[in-house]
Amino acid sequence: MARAFVCPGQGVQSIGMGKALADTFAESKAVFQEVDDALGERLSTLIWEGDLERLTLTENAQPALMATSLAAFRALESKGISLQPSDFVAGHSLGEYSALAISGALSVTDTACLLKARGKAMQAAVPVGVGAMAALLGLDFEAASEVAAEAAGSEVCHAANDNDPGQVVVSGNTAAVERAVEIAKLKGAKRAIILPVSAPFHCALMAPAAEAMKEALADVSIRAPKVPLVANVCAEAVSDPEVIRKLLIEQITASVRWRESVLWMSGKGVSEVWEIGAGKALSSMVRRINRDITCRNVAQPDDINSIIQSL
Repeated sequence: MARAFVCPGQGVQSIGMGKALADTFAESKAVFQEVDDALGERLSTLIWEGDLERLTLTENAQPALMATSLAAFRALESKGISLQPSDFVAGHSLGEYSALAISGALSVTDTACLLKARGKAMQAAVPVGVGAMAALLGLDFEAASEVAAEAAGSEVCHAANDNDPGQVVVSGNTAAVERAVEIAKLKGAKRAIILPVSAPFHCALMAPAAEAMKEALADVSIRAPKVPLVANVCAEAVSDPEVIRKLLIEQITASVRWRESVLWMSGKGVSEVWEIGAGKALSSMVRRINRDITCRNVAQPDDINSIIQSL
């Protein structure tokens, strides 16, 4: 039986996430301390006791969500659950960095620093108000891509996240995304809503951030992961460190091909997906993509105890 260990992206952050893990498992607590040390700040205090608006800032949310995912995985490891040769790792957008940390391809320190830099670069790439994102519900990726192309005109509008068969997120210039919302409704979308995000991720407007990440990644040591990474950009497994480095740069402006990634893993025999870290967004997507895949969430000590009892 093959498993996929998957890590969430932005949007699922919450105050208090990972606190129970850190209180229960020394291995989890050590992750948060290592991230704090890497960044030279008490990010853990912000995560557990801070203000949600500040935590949601991209430069904070990205390393915070990674720390929570890695803390959950370290707790699993402390109970004897580890990556097996038949397994895969994957992550949604920033979650790809969390997956690489879980797989041993990136050190905790490097991952935290890269995500801090990534968050700052993505926020700085586009002035506030210039870009937007919208979720189109009830349209598949092909239909959503046609909507985005029609809405773009002389601006940018791109199908950014192919999340599941009925949920696609478009990203680009604010006016173009607003046009996409109206066009999508005319073309039969069940709902089309502007998302409360601070920047238009995964589209061409993020090119300055891609350049920044090219520089940030240039001297970082990337090792071959213990198990293959199913990458957002290509929706298939990669293990070569230099290929991973290249894809992490491309990922900034490219679509997140999550639906295709799950289908690819299913085709390779994955029958269980374990969502490692905050929220349950990826599990919900996976169920809509393939109902035959069993999903488990690993976010709290009780989740880990339930898994141990069931194995």
